[in-house]
Amino acid sequence: MPLAKAINRALADELAADPKTVLIGEDIGALGGVFRVTDKLQSQFGTDRVIDSPLAESGIIGSCIGLAMRGYRPVAEIQFDGFVFPAFNQITTQLAKVHNRTNGAVTVPVTIRMPYGGHIGSIEHHSESPEALFAHTAGLRIIAPSNPHDAYWMTRQAIKSTDPVIVLEPKRRYWLKGAVDLDTPAPDAFTAQVLRKGTDVTLATYGPLVPVALAAAEVAAGQGRSVEVIDVRSISPLDDETIARSAAKTQRLVVAHEAPTFGGFGAEIAARVSERAYHRLAAPVLRVGGFHMPYPPSGQEQRYLPDIDRMLEAVERSFVYAREGGH
Repeated sequence: MPLAKAINRALADELAADPKTVLIGEDIGALGGVFRVTDKLQSQFGTDRVIDSPLAESGIIGSCIGLAMRGYRPVAEIQFDGFVFPAFNQITTQLAKVHNRTNGAVTVPVTIRMPYGGHIGSIEHHSESPEALFAHTAGLRIIAPSNPHDAYWMTRQAIKSTDPVIVLEPKRRYWLKGAVDLDTPAPDAFTAQVLRKGTDVTLATYGPLVPVALAAAEVAAGQGRSVEVIDVRSISPLDDETIARSAAKTQRLVVAHEAPTFGGFGAEIAARVSERAYHRLAAPVLRVGGFHMPYPPSGQEQRYLPDIDRMLEAVERSFVYAREGGH
């Protein structure tokens, strides 16, 4: 099924499983959401379970915090990634802090669904990648599924979590089809997974760029390079052990994401792997990402977003470096 349909099914199954689960967001009810991810859920579960909110992101998150403190499991939708910033204060100063502020006495199991990333030909504020802004805040879990099977199970795992979870949904992949096994859960949502084995270099990414990385690895194989591909999946907590273990094996690591490389989350991955596997690396960790500029007009986003060529260029650049003794 398409990735969007997998999320829809996950939401339906959680709504059916727990009467305390509620959805809230702009246009998610009668319209079924801008991307139709919540299509038909309001007619199935009612207007008190699938709630059309006012156009007020701060109000959406504030309401979810209150609901969670009263025993509900609210699932908020932020219509587009660039619209989240009016709610940034609620998320980072309230939602992320309540559990710690109450010395563990109060939990706030809020799930925030956020379509994110580019490549949909849209305008300003509709193609952002703000993961690093939230990852810097302790108290939030952040995950990014890349395929329909993961999207189904990671969404359900997020809703069941007692911690607040931001689910970054790669909007350019909403129509990506794949098998979804409704009986066999995906691995723990907060772990990374090796999707393709390799021996020469590790390519780590998440969300919308995972299919690009897999395609790049296939091209590289035809050129004699064996690329190991890791789907990071969880940004916070970060499964740096899996990534570092792979980098130590291949001796090279390239990290890719759509967000700008400057201050981007790839820098955190690079730092952690350098600390854990420095003596095993034959080259510095290289990063591929967007440029340090506002997201460009839709006609230019192809030049802005990482593609196969830019990933392969970084892979080849990692082989320029050599240690004494030779590698």
